[in-house]
Amino acid sequence: MEAVGPDSCGGGDAARGAEGWPAPEARVHFRVTRFIMEAGVKLGMQSIPIATACTIYHKFFYEINLDAYDPYLVAMSSLYLAGKVEEQHLRTRDIINVSNRYFHPGSEPLELDSRFWALRDSIVQCELLMLRVLRFQVSFQHPHKYLLHYLISLKNWLNRYCWQRTPISVTAWALLRDSYHGGLCLRFRAQHIAVAVLHLALQAYGVEVPAEAEAEKPWWQIYTMDTEIP
Repeated sequence: MEAVGPDSCGGGDAARGAEGWPAPEARVHFRVTRFIMEAGVKLGMQSIPIATACTIYHKFFYEINLDAYDPYLVAMSSLYLAGKVEEQHLRTRDIINVSNRYFHPGSEPLELDSRFWALRDSIVQCELLMLRVLRFQVSFQHPHKYLLHYLISLKNWLNRYCWQRTPISVTAWALLRDSYHGGLCLRFRAQHIAVAVLHLALQAYGVEVPAEAEAEKPWWQIYTMDTEIP
């Protein structure tokens, strides 16, 4: 497969530490998932397809050693596959051009030459490989619908002025987005991630849920009961 990482696209030693040694895997995954998020936004993807792309990427490298494949190629194929899974289809040409612009700011779109077709074939081949490695299990339940439900409930619960002057909602959504830099999406249930980011957002601004001290159970425990949101 054609290498498409920062070395081949001109991005420098993005996956190298300060002394030139390979960075810890967590740092590599952080940088590559940041690429997925930024490329996804430039491709016009919505939050759920981007989250699916990040989850596919993390799940693939949960099964495969990081040194086995170019992580940026896997990231590009994750975007391509996530677009299919979430029915927001992307053209491989757009993915390649956005990725090329990411590593070469200000560059022109790639010509339809042999290098372009090699990159396109690599994305498609990598997609097929990922489907086999993941045993075609590429549909996921994300925390987004749970967080939306919890925020609506909490908004009706809190004092109106307290809600308006503290950006709890914005912070919770930002924390949820940032959680996809790592493998939390594979380790915890969607409901638990949603309530965790909401709890952290409340703590960050020192906001207390009304009547929490008198309640039999903490508010977050009520939210994390085994209930499904359609």
